[in-house]
Amino acid sequence: MNKNERKALFSFLSIYVGSAVLLISVLLYIYYDKEIESVADSCSMEMSNASMHIKSDIINSYMKHKKYVPKKLENKDIRYALYDKDKRVIYSYIDAAELVDFTSTNMYESSHYHYYITTLNEDAIPVKYIAIETCLGIENRNNLKIYVVVALILSGIFIGFIGFLLSKILLKPVREKIDHMDKFIKDSAHELNTPVTVLMTSTSMLKKGKNPEKMMRYILSSTKQISQIYNDIHFSAFNEINDDVFEEFNLKDLVKDSVEYFNDISITKKIVINDDLEDCFILMDKTKTQKIVNNLISNAIKYSNNNSIVNVSIKGTVLSVEDFGIGISDLEQKEIFKRYKRGTNIEGGFGIGLDIVKRISEEYDLKLALKSELGVGSTFYIDFCSIINNSVCNKTGEEE
Repeated sequence: MNKNERKALFSFLSIYVGSAVLLISVLLYIYYDKEIESVADSCSMEMSNASMHIKSDIINSYMKHKKYVPKKLENKDIRYALYDKDKRVIYSYIDAAELVDFTSTNMYESSHYHYYITTLNEDAIPVKYIAIETCLGIENRNNLKIYVVVALILSGIFIGFIGFLLSKILLKPVREKIDHMDKFIKDSAHELNTPVTVLMTSTSMLKKGKNPEKMMRYILSSTKQISQIYNDIHFSAFNEINDDVFEEFNLKDLVKDSVEYFNDISITKKIVINDDLEDCFILMDKTKTQKIVNNLISNAIKYSNNNSIVNVSIKGTVLSVEDFGIGISDLEQKEIFKRYKRGTNIEGGFGIGLDIVKRISEEYDLKLALKSELGVGSTFYIDFCSIINNSVCNKTGEEE
């Protein structure tokens, strides 16, 4: 991952995670605020019930003319203290009963406890004040804070993880495209290097008057190679904006012209192109047909060994181009028609030629097939039966 990608990923995650965490924070704050109210109400109710229970026990004891005996409450988190009318402690389960603040409202909060104070208005009963102490409210509030903070942290981690996965998924095709383009640029420099070098060398030799006929053939071959490279790149980039122009023509004539054209290119590798062509009349865009034929022949030359042959034939409705080069493995045959995919990293080519062939074949519903063996060679077949116009078979039948 390069610097720009890391910057883009960081920006995306910052915005995505930041906005998501902000939204969750608002929701958690609303939840926390409501829960705090609920905790306060629950705490108040618990202490109120406890004070009423104590008050009831005191009144019942004195009504029965019995001495009230203080006892602990069932809820151990709630403690209480009893005071006389002068606010002196009569009995207490509270550790610091003398510190209870009677000047505050009937319910108040200290740093660690909630207090609830109620009065007992009975002259015959010495108990005047009942103070309830509990830590439940504080503990519940602290637990709620911890819960909210943990929930926020875990949510942030989860959202960050999901955001990272999403960014990786979204950036993957972009990354692949960039890798393909980087590879394409490098291959472009490599592919153009050979014809440009040959062109410059041949021009220099021609200026010196050395073997002018041979140098002119090399110059012609190099310029045709450069032209073929440019045409492939241009077609691959701008084909979508061009309209098809359908016309009827003989595929045999077009293929023969291509064979003659590439004979000037194959001379640099001392490759001989043989042709065995039958008439085949088709109705198709001629430029795209030329692209199919040219790329198949060009591909055969690129991956053929020096001093070998390439066979081009038309039998019935099937065009075949056979080379005796390096061949293609079974694994590579599954991906060889993908854009920027080359049969080998040693030989030249951008990996767009066969992609162009496949795209045009799919557009016109042409049947494309490949037969190859490593170290032996490859044969590409294209069946034009779907676009035959006055098929060659019918023509042959009428002539007979």
